[in-house]
Amino acid sequence: MSTSSGSPESWISSFCSLLGHEYFAEVSEDFIEDDFNLTGLQSQVTMYKEALEMILDVEPEDDEDDEDEEEEDEEDISGDGRDGLAGRHERRHHSRIASDLSVIESSAEMLYGLIHQRYICSRAGIQQMSEKYELSHFGVCPRTNCNQTRTLPVGLSDTPGEDTVKLFCPSCLDVYVPPNSRFQTVDGAFFGRTFGALFLLTFPDYDLTKSGGEQLANLTRTDESLNINGMWARNIAPGLGKGRVYEPKIYGFRVSELARSGPRMQWLRKKPEDITVLDEARHFAEEDGDSDDDDENMNMSGRPVARRRRPGNARVKRQGQNGSPMATEANGAESEL
Repeated sequence: MSTSSGSPESWISSFCSLLGHEYFAEVSEDFIEDDFNLTGLQSQVTMYKEALEMILDVEPEDDEDDEDEEEEDEEDISGDGRDGLAGRHERRHHSRIASDLSVIESSAEMLYGLIHQRYICSRAGIQQMSEKYELSHFGVCPRTNCNQTRTLPVGLSDTPGEDTVKLFCPSCLDVYVPPNSRFQTVDGAFFGRTFGALFLLTFPDYDLTKSGGEQLANLTRTDESLNINGMWARNIAPGLGKGRVYEPKIYGFRVSELARSGPRMQWLRKKPEDITVLDEARHFAEEDGDSDDDDENMNMSGRPVARRRRPGNARVKRQGQNGSPMATEANGAESEL
């Protein structure tokens, strides 16, 4: 294949442009050429060296040239009686090369997928996936109550061959099968289990309550400044909670959970109405405080005790110097009533 400018297209660009490979990011050659990023992959991929050369568009070394010359010399010496045998040997040689190319191509796809799993967790890779996320290249959540929240490609395992790629919805915190069947042949290990959660931690300012087509200035929110455990309150499972869970009804009456066809396990999609109860960091600071003298504030039974100022406190001295009636002096020591 070649680009419109006439220059040959790289193997990486050709691979990512194939049908069904829209989720992939183009891994930079600098990342692949760094041996540290490829640690441990040699034992997972057959014909590792040849596959790496194919990914980087490196011409393979012609190690068989000398052997071919020796075979030609032997054929000249043997005479015309072995012409048929030499022809059959040449056909077997070409068939072996074709089979090797198919194996190398398969190994190159496997190797690139494993490298891709590591690349999208790097700074350059996750930024490239962020651009694809903003353009909704990964699709939207099929759940109605998620209001077309954009999804992220993830894997349920880091080991190749166990499962195909899935779409993770940060609104309902669940995974779904891609709607198009062409993605069901992509290995989930090529994206891994780390990318989805790492993406949300890297870009906490994304408004998950909006779809890709909505503008930022359309809605006004009351919780813009509410931050819970390092995340905006609006981004904590916006597709869950009251009014976001389907309730089956018959003639307007809700179906009981005890009925045969009643809803089950709805508590998995519940969320507290007061989202601030999830702010463990703030509750811990309010209850225990963040003082460095926590050990001194505990008595022998482990219960907190009231703190008292030490003798010679500068604050008390200033009050005494100002003639405060609340400060007294006894035996040269200062105390408070």
